[in-house]
Amino acid sequence: MKTLITGGTGFIGTNLVSRLDCPVVLGRNPERIRKALKGVEARQWDPAGEIDPAVFAGVDTVYHLAGEPVFNGRWDSEKKERIMRSRVEGTRTMVRALARLAPDQRPSTLISSSAIGYYGSRGEEMLTESSRPGNDFLATVCRRWEEEAMLAEELGIRVVTPRIGVVLGRDGGALAKMLTPFKLGLGGRLGNGRQFMSWIHIDDLIGIMLHAVKNPAVRGPINGVAPNPVTNREFTAALAGALHRPAILPVPGFVLRAALGEFAAVLLGSQRVMPDKAIQTGYKFIHPLVKGAMQAAINP
Repeated sequence: MKTLITGGTGFIGTNLVSRLDCPVVLGRNPERIRKALKGVEARQWDPAGEIDPAVFAGVDTVYHLAGEPVFNGRWDSEKKERIMRSRVEGTRTMVRALARLAPDQRPSTLISSSAIGYYGSRGEEMLTESSRPGNDFLATVCRRWEEEAMLAEELGIRVVTPRIGVVLGRDGGALAKMLTPFKLGLGGRLGNGRQFMSWIHIDDLIGIMLHAVKNPAVRGPINGVAPNPVTNREFTAALAGALHRPAILPVPGFVLRAALGEFAAVLLGSQRVMPDKAIQTGYKFIHPLVKGAMQAAINP
C-alpha cells in the first residue's frame, strides 16, 4: 500500500514515516526532506499552490499533517493568522488536488490531523468525539480545519480526523519543551494544577493512525488521546518522577498570561478527552497510564 504524507519532517511525521514503506513525502524543500528522512520519495509541496497530480499515482492513503506549530512563540495576530491559514488553506489545497483526479485514481483514505483544541476548555466534563466544539480561537481553527478535510467525503474518499492531545515522546512535541526546566529541578504545575490534560504516547498516536487506515469502520473524528487523562498536577508529578527531579516550583496563571498572552489559555485550559472511537473499534493501547508512558518517553 503506497502512502503520501505532508508534514513528514515534524515530530509526528518522522515517527509515522519510520512505520511506513517508502512513502511519498511532500514539503517545501524536497532536498531537506531527503536529508532528514531516508528511504522516502520527496516531492514539492506548496500549501497555497497546486499539487502535481503525478504524486498521487498509486497512492492509497494520504496522511495530511502539515501546519504552523502551535506551541512555538507568542500568539500575536500574525502568528494566529499563520496557524489558521496553514491548516485551512493547506487542507483546501489537498482536497482540491484530490478532486482533480479521476475517481479511480483517488486514494481510498485521507487521514487529516486535527487537535483536541476542538473542544475548548471544558473543566471536568468528559469529552468524546460526539461532544460539541468550543468557541475560542483554537476551537475555531480545528472546526474549520476538519470541515475542509471532510469535503473529501464527497469525492468518495474515507476521511478520518485524529484530534490529537499532548504527545509524549523523547525527541519532540510538547514534552521536549518541558524537559529542560524539570531536569534543572525548576519544574512544577501550571496555575492551580487542577486542569485536565489529555495526553498520548507517540507510539499510540501512530498506532491509532495506522489502525484508522486498516479499519474501514473508522470515519470522521477520532480522539488521539490515552484512555486515562490526568490533571496537570498529576502530569507534572509523573514527569518529575521519570526524571528523578522535584516538581516544587509552580508557575502562577498570571505569570503565564503575562509571558505568553492568549496562548496561556491553552496551557491553563482543561480538556478531559476520552478515546471512545479508538476503543470501540478495537485499538489496544500500549501505554494507557501516564506514569508508564512518561517513563517510556524519557527512558526508552
